[in-house]
Formats: sequence, structure tokens, C-alpha cells
Amino acid sequence: MLAGGSNVVIGDAGFAGEVLLLRARGIEVVGQQAGTITVRVAAGEVWDDFVEYAVTNGWSGLEFLSGIPGSAGATPIQNVGAYGSEVADTIVAVHAYDREQDTVRAMSAAECAFAYRSSVFKYSDRYLVLHVDFRLAVADESAPIRYAELARSLGTEAGDRVSLRQARDTVLKLRAGKGMVLDPDDRDTWSVGSFFTNPVVTAARWASLGLEQAPHWPGQDGSVKLPAAWLIEHAGFPKGFAGDGVSISTKHTLALTNRGDGTTTALLDLARTIRDGVLEKFGIELHPEPVLINCEL
Repeated sequence: MLAGGSNVVIGDAGFAGEVLLLRARGIEVVGQQAGTITVRVAAGEVWDDFVEYAVTNGWSGLEFLSGIPGSAGATPIQNVGAYGSEVADTIVAVHAYDREQDTVRAMSAAECAFAYRSSVFKYSDRYLVLHVDFRLAVADESAPIRYAELARSLGTEAGDRVSLRQARDTVLKLRAGKGMVLDPDDRDTWSVGSFFTNPVVTAARWASLGLEQAPHWPGQDGSVKLPAAWLIEHAGFPKGFAGDGVSISTKHTLALTNRGDGTTTALLDLARTIRDGVLEKFGIELHPEPVLINCEL
């Protein structure tokens, strides 16, 4: 099953099978309560087009997820997130075809088992996402700002709100500056976005690492999230670090880019070099974020 394909890495030998392209479209208001609205979005809708639609209509909750490529139906699969926000914050139901039961199910957020860049849908062929229901606030202002970099760019403090349009425009500018908004003429955008997820370690593991100087964020149950980009750079892999026809982006350490004639083999060789270097330096193993088809890291 393939929608936009923006988070997929396919082996050089291709895929020996049939591919079903998901192209269903539609945005429908299915519920309204005091101050909120529930919107059902077909899985094939272009994600950023829907975010723009929400901002234009004064629906708050998705503005920090502006500029992310792919389709609306793909977002719950890995609980897409950015700038202190993730789709699990607003999803109330995912309508999916259950291949095992041969039925369409409306799955609650709890049934989706959302976690950091994960859900019940990830690494499973059981479900095909058909529609996603989002509950959004009817408001001209953004959700509270949680991400320090975004707050600095907006000239505000964490917890403040700004207009929906200002939030969206600022996020798009930040993403573009990191090569995370597709531009066919900019090879730094020829990527699947962040190639590695940010590792999350237990409190005991964090205490043993001796990395108090590193940026980090507290998680649930005392866990700590570390920025993979910081680990990569401090393990000796700077922006622009090159492989054979591929390289780390010159704008963002987490993006592994095709410079025009790169192969999947070369891309994964570069990813292994980075992964192994970080493991040797810090004892932390990085894990890939994209879906790997007919290839492995």
C-alpha cells in the first residue's frame, strides 16, 4: 500500500509485487461541540493541503505540523510529529479496513496505541487506513507553543499562542531552512526527511551516559529523549558528510540525501556508518524512521 511514498526507502532491486496506490479524497465535518469541531479526512488527502485548509478555516491543532510531506492517512501510522506537536494530540478515531476480520473498524485513539513515532499500524499489514477523524479547536490562535526553537523564531515564550497563520508560516520557514520542504532544485530536500528517530533512554541509562551537556527532553516514567542530530554530529558526522552519490544534508544532520545519482545501497551504507559510529561513541543505537521495502539496515 502506497500513498505519497515520502517516508519509504525501496531496495535497488525494486519490489516484486503489486502496489496499490491510495488516492481517496474528501474532507468532511462530522461533529461540532462547544469550541471544537471533528473533521473526517480521507486517507489520500495531501497532508499539508489539509493543514492549510484547517488554518484557513480557523481550526487549531495542526498548525505546527505544517510542511510535512505525505498523505493524511499516513500520519497516524507513525504518529507524525514536529515542533512539540503530534497527530495523536488531535486524532479521535482512525477508520481502517481490518484484513484479518474483513471489516472496516473505527478505532479509538486508545486502540491505535500511539507512542513516539509509533502506533498499532506501524510494522503491520493488518490494517489499511481509510479515514482519520481529527478533533480541532475552533480558534484563530495556535495551540500553546511547546518547542523552544519555534518560540524563539516567533519571539514568544513557551506556552504562548500566536495566530494560526503566523504559526504555520513560521514552521514552513523553519522547515525550509532545514531542507525539509521539497524543492526539486535543492538536493538537500531529496530525502525521506529525518532518517533516524530520536532515541529514548531510561532514567538509569541516562544517568550512566554522562551527557548532561547534551540537549535532552524528559519523557514519561523518567525516561529521557535525546536528539539524534546532536549524537550524529558529535560522533563525527557533520552536515555534508558524503558517501557514494549520497550525503548528509548540508542543512540538517538527520536528513540523508540523494545527490542525484545515489542508490539505495549507498544510502544504507551511509546510514550504517552513522549508526555504527554513534553506537561506538555513545553506546546508543539509532533506529531508522522510514519504512524499508526489500532492503534493511
